[in-house]
Amino acid sequence: MAATDAQKRADAKYKRANVTNVTVGFYPDDADILELVRSQPSRAGYIKDLIRADLERRKASPAG
Repeated sequence: MAATDAQKRADAKYKRANVTNVTVGFYPDDADILELVRSQPSRAGYIKDLIRADLERRKASPAG
């Protein structure tokens, strides 16, 4: 089902108010990293999972 114009406007308004985009640049030396990210079914999901795992690791390790 196609979204109506009102739905599209509401979605755009929500995204402007609530979504933050982060851009990451990859240099030629990062080709291996870029290849891995591109091979994922969900690039954003993969990156978010890595960050969440890092957050958990940081919580579990003693500060110091």
